[in-house]
Amino acid sequence: MRIYLYILAGLSSALIGWNIGQFFLTDLKWLQDFPEIILFPCIAISLACGMVMNEIFISNPTRPKLSFRNAKIPLLIAFGLGTLAGLISGGISQILFLPQLSIPTPLIRIIGWLLIGVSVGLAEGLTWRWHSIEAGDKKRFWQRFIVSLLGGSIASLLAAGIFEFSRGILGEIPEIFKGFEDPLGFAILGLLLGLTFSLTNSPSYLGALRAGTGFEYTGENYEDVDPKLKTTSKTTYKNFPHIKKPILKFVNDSEAEEIEEGLSIQLPGNGKLIIGSDPTKSDICIPEIHSHVANLVIKKRDAFIVPNPECFRDIEVNGQRLTSKNYIRLKHNYVVTFHTEKQDGQKETKFYRFVYYNRFLDPQS
Repeated sequence: MRIYLYILAGLSSALIGWNIGQFFLTDLKWLQDFPEIILFPCIAISLACGMVMNEIFISNPTRPKLSFRNAKIPLLIAFGLGTLAGLISGGISQILFLPQLSIPTPLIRIIGWLLIGVSVGLAEGLTWRWHSIEAGDKKRFWQRFIVSLLGGSIASLLAAGIFEFSRGILGEIPEIFKGFEDPLGFAILGLLLGLTFSLTNSPSYLGALRAGTGFEYTGENYEDVDPKLKTTSKTTYKNFPHIKKPILKFVNDSEAEEIEEGLSIQLPGNGKLIIGSDPTKSDICIPEIHSHVANLVIKKRDAFIVPNPECFRDIEVNGQRLTSKNYIRLKHNYVVTFHTEKQDGQKETKFYRFVYYNRFLDPQS
């Protein structure tokens, strides 16, 4: 679904920009002798704004109001970069079209489209900082920025190459296609930009566990108040839900250790995590449950709950108690509940609940 949304956004944005440019050129009759100075900024602005908005809404698919609120600054940046790059590419194209220079038209078109792709990549990479907490990681931000810039540049060069290659094969444009040549070319540009960003901008978090019921905030831990307690023993028992660092960290707070309601635990791409109450062996440690209630096995984009054969009845998935020790494949939005151990025949009075995410994951969504 993600790839189709990006392709659709690229196609529609390119064609909307081209139609806006035609409105200025044919209806308002602005700069008809210099069409690229009008057309290129319109297409660059439309593509930059369209791809940025598409990324924001895909990252927050269930919160359109929040998406609109987060989109103000990114759209202004995308508009500014699109305008600047469009004017530069249009101006350069008009200069290169001068008959005194005798520069081949395909080369001029490739340069112009390259600058449009660069502007879209810049806009997508820079504006990510304003709508994702993940961009707070400088390493991740620069990685995403460079990939977006390179992706936009390569996609625009490839689109220009395909367009010129098609023109070379056809030779003279058939009569039926005359008048549609430019919109078809820009449609190819938008399609390839959308396809490229659907691959380069895929979520870096392959999965996360969002803490829910049972992890309510209960105030400061005594260890936080009295630092001496942290140095009394290397194996000091932490009587509160926590994650093992540096194996795990929270999406929006890399320094935190205690699991609290609303926090999302970032899961690795591959590996096995132990869930239980043993503070020395558990990667996700939850007091009062079994010392080793289950393993969370992660393989690429799949995650599986593998229960301890002795306590599979203490686990629920989507409200259903497990009835066997067979592993359970988790899907997006699955709710996983761990019940505390029964003591002296009494019913358990507490449980801990997580929600598993594996797609469209952004810390602000």
